[in-house]
Amino acid sequence: MDLTPQDNPEHDTPERHAVARCSTLVSVVVNVVLTALQVTIGVLAHSQALVADGIHSLSDLVSDFVVLLANRHSRKAADADHHYGHHRYETAASLVLGALLLSVGVGMLWGAVHKLSTPEDIPQVQTVALYVALAALVSKEMLFRYMLAAAEKVRSSMLVANAWHARSDAASSLVVAIGIGGNLLGYPLLDPVAALIVGFMVGKMGWDVGWDALHDLMDRSASDEQAEAIRQALVQTPGVLGVHDLRTRKMGDMIMVDAHLEVDGALSVWEGHDIANRARDRVMRQLPVLDVMTHLDPVGVRPTVV
Repeated sequence: MDLTPQDNPEHDTPERHAVARCSTLVSVVVNVVLTALQVTIGVLAHSQALVADGIHSLSDLVSDFVVLLANRHSRKAADADHHYGHHRYETAASLVLGALLLSVGVGMLWGAVHKLSTPEDIPQVQTVALYVALAALVSKEMLFRYMLAAAEKVRSSMLVANAWHARSDAASSLVVAIGIGGNLLGYPLLDPVAALIVGFMVGKMGWDVGWDALHDLMDRSASDEQAEAIRQALVQTPGVLGVHDLRTRKMGDMIMVDAHLEVDGALSVWEGHDIANRARDRVMRQLPVLDVMTHLDPVGVRPTVV
């Protein structure tokens, strides 16, 4: 998720964790109800697609607890073993969410393919399954909008991942409703076909979320827009004549920065030190930057040593 200079500089506050906890607990309640309803009605109404959607809701429930755990640990301050804090708990949680989605998607694909290979065993779905699928669709879309708004408010990639997990549920519920409707209209293959599509959607979402988190754990740099914003903040600091060798790496939703600052070579060590501190403070006020390491490079005519 790209952040721009005008974002709120308070990136790791008690409000951030409170919003994360509240939105996730709402998701837990919704998914508990949906899981029980979808699996129970899916079995009784002979709908493989609805059961698959219920299992997807169950994976959401598990992922919600993963998010709650990560939210609790990521707020811990730096300690002897983690000098830069625990921000990567959020990235690790996103990786777990991605792996969970991918495994659930593969399982759904396997079950749907098996059912399609024996079409004579596909039963007639009962009408109540369609009502439950439509109710799940509305519930999940509302949950997605609520969770995404909360995630954007506190600028959390972990919560964004969890919100899009809910959106994948809404999309899958739409496909399930269509599949069940087709079965009721006399096309029995549409129910397992819907389960197949849901499995593919869930698996792809898991791959995207997990791959993105894996890159962050491997010290992926900030986006080009973020890097340019950091460069501009440094250059605009009074006393800084230029910036080069700017390097960044992600630390959860925060960024670590290394940069060489060009300053007047005639300045004293104290003056150069003050400029470096002002540049560091400026960047950390304006952007989601955890720390800035600077190296001063003098520019101008080098004095002759006698």
